[in-house]
Amino acid sequence: MNVAVYVGRSRPVAKSPVVLDALIIGAGVAGLYQLHQLRTQGLKVLAVDNAADVGGTWHWNRYPGARFDSESYIYQYLFDETLYKDWTWSERFPAQPEIERWMHYIADRLELRDDIVFSTTITEARWDEARSRWAVKTDQGDIFETRFLIGCCGMLSAPLENRFPGQETFKGPIFHTARWPQEPVELAGKRVGVVGNGATGIQVVQTIADQVGTLKVFIRTPQYALPMKNPKYGPAEAVAYKARFEELRQNLPNTFTGFEYDFKHSWAEASPEERLAVLEDIYADGSLKLWLASYAEMFFDESVSAEVSEFVRGKMRERLKDPVLIDTLVPGPDDYGFGTHRVPLETRYLEVYHRPNVTAVSVKENPIAEVVPEGIRLTDGTVHELDVIILATGFDAGSGALTRIDIHGRDGRLLRDEWRRDIRTTMGMLVHGYPNLLITAAPLAPSAALCNMPTCLQQQTEWIAGLISWMGANGKQVVEPTAAFEEEWVRHHDETAAANLISRTNSWYVGANIEGKPRRVLSYTGGVGTYRAKCDEMAASGYPGLSMA
Repeated sequence: MNVAVYVGRSRPVAKSPVVLDALIIGAGVAGLYQLHQLRTQGLKVLAVDNAADVGGTWHWNRYPGARFDSESYIYQYLFDETLYKDWTWSERFPAQPEIERWMHYIADRLELRDDIVFSTTITEARWDEARSRWAVKTDQGDIFETRFLIGCCGMLSAPLENRFPGQETFKGPIFHTARWPQEPVELAGKRVGVVGNGATGIQVVQTIADQVGTLKVFIRTPQYALPMKNPKYGPAEAVAYKARFEELRQNLPNTFTGFEYDFKHSWAEASPEERLAVLEDIYADGSLKLWLASYAEMFFDESVSAEVSEFVRGKMRERLKDPVLIDTLVPGPDDYGFGTHRVPLETRYLEVYHRPNVTAVSVKENPIAEVVPEGIRLTDGTVHELDVIILATGFDAGSGALTRIDIHGRDGRLLRDEWRRDIRTTMGMLVHGYPNLLITAAPLAPSAALCNMPTCLQQQTEWIAGLISWMGANGKQVVEPTAAFEEEWVRHHDETAAANLISRTNSWYVGANIEGKPRRVLSYTGGVGTYRAKCDEMAASGYPGLSMA
């Protein structure tokens, strides 16, 4: 289907509804592959994205220092060997511009652009019971009628931009990292404040410290961080990783986290000396392996968590040296365990705080009260004067991208209202009361926590495409999970989460960064391979638990 007339804001608004088999929200890693799969089935399908081009996360997150923390050769589509091998990465953890070029390569090689509507936001979707279709509206005045509505919106795509009173009064610019402008931002010689020290804040700080006049980093929660080793890839390295295509295709979907490595060490069976040797060896890898493939017991056993956490804290203290910096930047033994929050990779980030132009401002006991015209005022009245404020303040994770759309299911129910009371899905891909709504990277499926996203998104979009194909072959038009099956999945998800320490800490993993958000571990923590097996078994059995008509 060619609808090039719809691409970009300059295209005319349709005078009558556009009738589709499927409408996909998003043109990132999930949306592009979902579009490709459904077009291959011969369906009439469009993707709609509020960005001006493809890329999803990698279109929006162009802040200084943005880059992979999954190895480049596993952050790939694995359904086509030629597609995989015809792209060559320049390093182990490439930066955003290269990643965005790869996303463009995918869209162009698969000839997807003519079926993507850019610079357009879905504002409303209503289930029409009589016609068994979704009526969808956009901010550009478009109206779509579609049998399937597929959310490929991303786990971390609803940025928290208005975090502090008075932001509108600030005399200088305020940038949220997830809405960084495409044009260059002048920071040289400026007094810059960065709010937030999670994975994104760390990348920003370590990148701009030697460019700005002064840098103040406002830190509430100390973070465990691991050093990144990022070698360049020449022809020999590219040949070597491409030769592993079949190995990776078989391995990645079945590991616990969708990465190439997996948990294979036993804490109980090792001596203290052996444990330390393993930790040292894996730490030296310069990747997320210490988090995702050292000792699985650290997620379940508080004593193991304490020892692994102290190992990482010790490494951080060795580099920081200064007691005040250690208190501000290194989690204490009573804060939370290593790996129960998102673990960032960094490149000499800790050493940045030894620079004379960089100040770590602890706001744990003295929080930010407001933004004033001159800068940021803390609760005790201290004003930090700034020229530029950068907000690395995170997202309404998992649910936010969907709840920002008015999605009305059966009997007028509104997804936003229901998820304000209790965030529930069936396998993270369907929701009771919302027929033919299929979603990816959503709550209660493996996603941004403990998951290499392309591995998980490929599996979820393939399962959705398989369901749609099965329905077509069996004369089914409407699918919806039963209330009983959704309850069964929620119970399984919660029991799995309750067994690990992630559920006992406060982070965006459980929605704790949003006041009033129902508390639930947002990602499925039973393992990527286990989840895949459950999905495959369900499909092979004819989709029990789903009501079809």
